[in-house]
Amino acid sequence: MLIDWFTVGAQAINFLVLVWLLRRYLYKPVLAAIDAREQKIAAKIKDAETQEAKAKAAGDELRKRAAAFDQERDGLMRQATEAGAAQRERLIESAREDSGRLRVKLAQALSAERAELGRQLSVRTQTEVFALTRKALSELAGTSLEDRMVEVLIERLRALPEPQRLALAGTAAPIGSGAAARGAAVTQVALVRGADDASPAARTHLEAAIHERLGAMVVRFETAPELVCGLELSVAGQKLAWSVADYLSTLARDATAIVATELAAPIEAPAHAL
Repeated sequence: MLIDWFTVGAQAINFLVLVWLLRRYLYKPVLAAIDAREQKIAAKIKDAETQEAKAKAAGDELRKRAAAFDQERDGLMRQATEAGAAQRERLIESAREDSGRLRVKLAQALSAERAELGRQLSVRTQTEVFALTRKALSELAGTSLEDRMVEVLIERLRALPEPQRLALAGTAAPIGSGAAARGAAVTQVALVRGADDASPAARTHLEAAIHERLGAMVVRFETAPELVCGLELSVAGQKLAWSVADYLSTLARDATAIVATELAAPIEAPAHAL
């Protein structure tokens, strides 16, 4: 077989031209496109990595903010709970104080009512007993009750110990001490007060006893309704008194004590569950 070297050479030249053409117009653009593609992919990968880093940083920041928010929420809840408990304690204490003040006011009001009732009962008891005593003494005695009280006052005046007599007499000059005494000016006033008027004879008798025991002085008689069944002799601030109340005071105190005992009920404030 004969070799056509011209044909071989031509084919070789064609191959070389084809390789050059492929290298010049096909391979280099493909490589350039591949390089550009790789660069774009690398840029996208780098951008993705950057975005991932940013997302991770944002996630970390979000987690930190969430943790801080949880801590702040827990702190606010704790403060609100403590403030609520403190307010509840203040309200309970205020209610307890109000209840205590109300209990004290109720006790004071009830005590005042008891005292007033006891006083009224005591006064009424004394008045009734005094009236009965006046009637009984008037019926038993041969004279009026006022005259009999004058006699009792005279007896007590004559039975006065010397220091008390001198204190009651003051600076009055005793009767029978001489002409000088009879001529001396009378400066003292003896005031006799009673619920009712005694008879003129009883008054004269009392004046004589006063002059005898206390000396020269003016004797005046006054009516004092508050002195139930009693007489009061006062000279310069010094007093000598006698009253049926002296004998009935024990009865009045006992009656008042009985009333107070009957009315004494413990004050119990209603218990409220706070």
